[in-house]
Amino acid sequence: MTHISLTGIDRAHDERWHRAIDRMRSGALALVSRFSVDAPPYDALPRSMRDADFVPSAELNLALFFRYAGDGVEPSEQDTAPLVERAVRLVDDGMPIEEVLTNYRIGISFFWAQLIPNLGPDEFELIPDFGHRVTNYTSLVLVRITIALVEDARQPRWDMLERQSEIAADLLAGRNPEGWARDLDTPVADSFLIVVMRLGEPSPGTLTALRTRLAGLPGALLHRDSGGWTALVPPRPGDEADPVRALTSRLALRPADPHPQVWIGIAPAPTHAAIPEAWAEARIVAETARCLGRPEIVCGRTDMMFEYAIATAETALPSLAALLDPIDEQPLLTKTLDAYIDSQFNHNAVARALFIHRNTVTYRLSRITDLTGYDPQDPAGISTLMAARVARRLRAKSFRA
Repeated sequence: MTHISLTGIDRAHDERWHRAIDRMRSGALALVSRFSVDAPPYDALPRSMRDADFVPSAELNLALFFRYAGDGVEPSEQDTAPLVERAVRLVDDGMPIEEVLTNYRIGISFFWAQLIPNLGPDEFELIPDFGHRVTNYTSLVLVRITIALVEDARQPRWDMLERQSEIAADLLAGRNPEGWARDLDTPVADSFLIVVMRLGEPSPGTLTALRTRLAGLPGALLHRDSGGWTALVPPRPGDEADPVRALTSRLALRPADPHPQVWIGIAPAPTHAAIPEAWAEARIVAETARCLGRPEIVCGRTDMMFEYAIATAETALPSLAALLDPIDEQPLLTKTLDAYIDSQFNHNAVARALFIHRNTVTYRLSRITDLTGYDPQDPAGISTLMAARVARRLRAKSFRA
């Protein structure tokens, strides 16, 4: 380990320096504890950073940095080993090396921009010292990550992982992967289940565990896409008849367990030519399930035909969502409409759920009719209002088809 003493005053004994460190550390930990995928300021981060390992890796980075800021002792290789191993694992799973390294830099910049305002006016002169420590720490970790990635790339399996990634990219884009597939030990399957993962607020390690299980399925190909991860999984005999149940079984997912906040869309591709269309379908299914917070982990289009139809009518989403604008300032009406839909249009069930009289339910539904122009007690009216509610929820969660 290297000890770097600060020039000028000995900061180890400078109360102002340590007071600033404590304030910055508290602000950083609070920032991580409030992490939410789609909420500001976190929504400015690249989507590829927001996987299941972001929070624990950010916590470890902050712990190591502020310890270094306080005592000037660089973290050992053992200290940074989990960060290095995570970077190597992400590259092995298909994330480009440049994206891994760029995301690290962006993460450091994000915390720096958020934490500097925590300094008091009398502490601004400490910014150059903080900047010096941030630069040293970032360089140290990035050098160790880069060395590990270079060493990993020299391993015999690297060529295989690279070929598998290129094959997956070609198949998803509708290209012939024959040039890449020629030297594979396992031939590329003729058909696949296209599996797309989208994240909510998963527990640490959840996505990594799922990726590992998918990568371990015989003949599976993993691909990093703009919104998350895609896997091409060769089906077993009979899997195409019920791909949702087949994948749930193969990944050992148990419906009784707490939802992992990862939604998986699946679509069968019986031929290579069908893969791009199946990929588009699986992406929409996964993203729709995420936005609506569906209780299932693995979903297919047939599980959500109504919602899928709304999600694919992308140009109509804003106008559909706007149909509920007239009741925005009347939360009781919104609550009643939600309960009415969720209870399968049963007035008595709504009354029980909201602790109101049945006549009050009828009155509120009439008010919804007056304000929106659509009658919840009429088939055409309730169908339109249900579509508007789905559109609202998709837009609220930044749906991206």
